[in-house]
Amino acid sequence: MSEIKNGKKIHDLVYIALGAVLITVCSWISIPTEVPFTLQTMGVFLVCYILGGKRASISVLVYLLLGTVGVPVFSGFMGGPARLIGPTGGYLIGFLGSALVYLLTEKLMGEKLLSALLGMILGLFVCYLFGSIWFYILYNRGTGSMGFSIVLMKCVIPFIPVDIIKIGLALFLGKLLKKVLKDQL
Repeated sequence: MSEIKNGKKIHDLVYIALGAVLITVCSWISIPTEVPFTLQTMGVFLVCYILGGKRASISVLVYLLLGTVGVPVFSGFMGGPARLIGPTGGYLIGFLGSALVYLLTEKLMGEKLLSALLGMILGLFVCYLFGSIWFYILYNRGTGSMGFSIVLMKCVIPFIPVDIIKIGLALFLGKLLKKVLKDQL
């Protein structure tokens, strides 16, 4: 029995690591702007859908920890604590909030397509909210005065259509991958 438990733990650890790698690769696909357009969001939601909220949350945490210690996992092949404590770091940390919201939605509604969609939408909202508040505070503390509505216009509004497409892609690709990996997950 302990061999089965150990095998399950190793299995989970491998998928958690692969989830962090997937998010990393998606972060490297980027259009640089002040708040870069990347596929990170899609990576986070794809990992949530494939691995489930618990393993996905740990994958995001691993991703953030790797970046914090300097491994170049963030957009632009960057790493280090400055990325997390900078103005856009709240969006990175918000990915963990997204995964945790997905986990909560999954626990409350089960593992259905509708709950996955709702979890992704609510998770995106949490990421936007946390990241925007973070950006607002740090930008106004360091650079100057910027109203919260301007932060939303700069850091959220341009991303909404693209992030909706990323959610659709995450659901589509996730469904395909879950079929392929159904006996493995």
